[in-house]
Amino acid sequence: MLKSFDKLPKEFQNEEVKKYYNILKKKQSSIILKRIIDILLSIILIILLFIPMLVIAFIIKISATKGPVFYRQERVTTYGRHFMILKFRTMIVGSDQCGELLTKEGDERVTLIGRALRKYRLDELPQIFHVLTGKMSIVGTRPEVPKYVERYDPVFYSTLLLPAGITSFASIKYKDEDKLLKEGEDVDKIYMTRILPDKMRYNLKYLQRFGFRRDLSLMIKTVKEVFKR
Repeated sequence: MLKSFDKLPKEFQNEEVKKYYNILKKKQSSIILKRIIDILLSIILIILLFIPMLVIAFIIKISATKGPVFYRQERVTTYGRHFMILKFRTMIVGSDQCGELLTKEGDERVTLIGRALRKYRLDELPQIFHVLTGKMSIVGTRPEVPKYVERYDPVFYSTLLLPAGITSFASIKYKDEDKLLKEGEDVDKIYMTRILPDKMRYNLKYLQRFGFRRDLSLMIKTVKEVFKR
């Protein structure tokens, strides 16, 4: 259920966010249904994918690039809450300290196994546990790191009225985002001025059309995109 508008964080309390808040306010039953589906699907997926995830974890552990199986990074979800997102590690240890937060095409920090995991989005599988605990949803705006959220335009906070998602139309559209970020360029500037605003356009459109059928359509699109690869 949505919080009362006057109880939202101050940065959310603007007319642009209120427009999307009012849309979602009328769809409280859909929000409850979304949560029920998230719980059921996450339980089913954890059962079905538990063995494959163990295999992936084992391969990462015995690979030449020594380090932890999982990668954790601070992200932002509902109402601006911070949480540590969980992924299978696809980069060398300490990659955050030796480069940008964003990954460019041909990034040397990405491991050989990591390239395969990223190609098929298998590195995202551990986030199913976040869906079960309510930090994330199957479908929703991909969670950003705090440094980008702090620079949001006022209307962008609308996307934080619902839990962050594993997939969205924006993430499908920008599935090859790394190819847009080239070596030697100011990747932060490109992301904030070109990529993020366009992603948000899709995310805001999702809020306008929010509902079960829309979520189901995006889940199917995601599966199709994975198999296309």
